[in-house]
Amino acid sequence: MSIRVSTKHFGEIDLDTEKVLRFENGIMGFEDCKRFAILYNNESGTRPVISWLQSLDEPGLALPVINPILVREDYHLIVEDELLSGIGELNEENQVIFVTLTVPKDLTKMTANLKAPIVINADTRKGCQVIVENSEYKVKYPVYECFARARQEKGGELC
Repeated sequence: MSIRVSTKHFGEIDLDTEKVLRFENGIMGFEDCKRFAILYNNESGTRPVISWLQSLDEPGLALPVINPILVREDYHLIVEDELLSGIGELNEENQVIFVTLTVPKDLTKMTANLKAPIVINADTRKGCQVIVENSEYKVKYPVYECFARARQEKGGELC
């Protein structure tokens, strides 16, 4: 079954209802937005480095997101279990983690928010944004060099 979704950046799209993610508390700054989907902005069908967390409640809200392992290979969450309890039991197979990107006009100043990742349980299709206790993770972690390296290694699209 699919639903018709209106988006600012991708236009009208048909989305399989199995792709709808539920965020009971929304995400920081957008607490009223509860339904999201992960979208890719490429024609090849392959998963790009940058994906989009698209709100299904607010067509203009689409946040660029990336797997934090691509930014820091040693990325791991230290977070209180109760913050993740609402999305169901997590394990290595069903846990999906993204961090949001800030992309200014000067791309060399691009940053990732390693302090407030988005955690999704692929089995329950529920997600939440949490603040990690890791003191070494910053809200504005520079990522331009990581992307340049990934693009060179993979020779592919970033988004």
